[in-house]
Order: sequence, then structure tokens, then C-alpha cells
Amino acid sequence: MSVNYATLGELKKGSYIVIDGEPCRIVEISRAKTGKHGSAKAHVVAISLFTGQKKTMIAPVDTRVQVPVIEKRVGQILADMGDMVQIMDLETYDTFEAEKPKDDEKLAARLQPGVTVEYWLIMGKPKIMRIRSGSGES
Repeated sequence: MSVNYATLGELKKGSYIVIDGEPCRIVEISRAKTGKHGSAKAHVVAISLFTGQKKTMIAPVDTRVQVPVIEKRVGQILADMGDMVQIMDLETYDTFEAEKPKDDEKLAARLQPGVTVEYWLIMGKPKIMRIRSGSGES
């Protein structure tokens, strides 16, 4: 599982964070002023990259949190298997299965064998982000 660490105060909207073991993109972050006793707090609202669920976290701004390492890679679709597709990485030639994106039906419909896609490897799990080229491009 590839993660880095950062303090909560360093993160901003659009950053990535791991909440409850799920890699998420931050959609909202607000900081409360330092109180009489203790440190300033941050309130984070994030959306899971894999499930699309909303996650929230409230913690002091100096808390160390996990930040997922995201590898952006290119692969070619070999087979359509219903909810999954088989992809071959164009650099390592490894083949693996990835779930079709549930949140983007237009993208999922264009995933055909022979199409080149950009996928992100997030904490060891692939997520198809967009089509690079191939028979599905208009």
C-alpha cells in the first residue's frame, strides 16, 4: 500500500487523503481558529475515489494523515467482461482486471477492446480515468 504522510494543515481543496482506509479527493476543507485550550482544528469533506461516498474528518491541523500515492499509467483494454475490463499496461505488459467506472456511464460505454485508457494506480488498486485513444474516441 503506497501512501505518503502530510499534516492536515498542508492539504487543500483538490488534494487527496486517506479516510477510513479509502483514498478520497478533498472537496471542502475549513479551519477553525485556535481555541483557549488546544490547537486549531480542520474539518475535511472528501469523496471516495472508488465508491463515490462522502467522508468527513475533523482533527487538529497538526495531525499527520495518509496521502495516497497516485501513479498515472496507460493501458490497453483487452477484453470487456461486463462490470470489469481486462487491461494490459503498455509499459510493463502486465495484465489485470479493473472495474468499469460507475460514476461516468459515457466513459464506461466507450470501454471496448483495443481502446487505450489512462488509469490511476491508487494504493495498489486501478481506476480508469479517461480514454487516451482507440476505436472508442470520437
